[in-house]
Amino acid sequence: MSNDELKEVPEVSIIIPTYNRSEMLCSALGSALAQTYTDFECIIVNDGSTDDTDLELAKFSDERIRILHQENKGVSSARNLAIRESCGKYIALLDSDDEWLPEKLELQLSFMKAESLDVCQTNETWFRNGKQVKQSKKYRKPSGMFFEQSLETCLISPSCTIFNRKFWDSVGPFDENMPACEDYDLWIRSGFKFPVGLLEDRLTIKHGGRPDQLTNRVASFDLYRIYSIIKLLNSKELGSDELELAKNELQRKVGYFLGGCIKRGKVEQAERVESVVEKVLKGQCVTATDVLAGQKIFRG
Repeated sequence: MSNDELKEVPEVSIIIPTYNRSEMLCSALGSALAQTYTDFECIIVNDGSTDDTDLELAKFSDERIRILHQENKGVSSARNLAIRESCGKYIALLDSDDEWLPEKLELQLSFMKAESLDVCQTNETWFRNGKQVKQSKKYRKPSGMFFEQSLETCLISPSCTIFNRKFWDSVGPFDENMPACEDYDLWIRSGFKFPVGLLEDRLTIKHGGRPDQLTNRVASFDLYRIYSIIKLLNSKELGSDELELAKNELQRKVGYFLGGCIKRGKVEQAERVESVVEKVLKGQCVTATDVLAGQKIFRG
């Protein structure tokens, strides 16, 4: 490869998966193209949209945009496809219903390089149904190594995040069996390996409160978190301290999940998941997908 060709490789690959969100996608894409930092490619994966997504994207002529298409396989598959096709040293995730402030990439990359970080996130501003809402202390973003806190709840927002190839090669890809909590799954797999930098500036705008969001469509997030922790236990990568933390959190989440199942009359599912987890905690060989048996896989 010549020096001229090397110069053409962008430093950052922006990854935007989308499904039937043409209007919000245009806002997200517009915020990416408006960045003060310009050395990037922007890869959009149209995950089988049936709306006017392609027509709206055709209105953009920026040469940094690359559009990929696949049948509807979900956000994990769409992100994985885009990252496989990307060439940037850094990967910046942006959901199609979120936005960045113009200085986001510039400030975050500068911070990452100064601190020699492999993964970093910014703070964010939350909007629900168009109105700004105060962020709960429960979701306050920490920095450094916070594996134990990550097991409890997801504390890293995809749209706030940039990571490098070293990070991705170590912990990727996203699990395509997961229609939800795929970010939780990735972060707990990385939480005992990589410290996470936090740029305190609120450079990401997160929109919520709409019926199309998976948070309003997936019945039980705890089921997918249980699945993730079992996978982590099966990986044999955890040290003794992390192993104990993961087992304790698995038991806690199973308690909540079983209570919810019984309340909704899903006794058979409760008994099946309880049986799988008991075997895991006894060290027996059980695949993580056993907890998802019979579960409808959402795409979108």
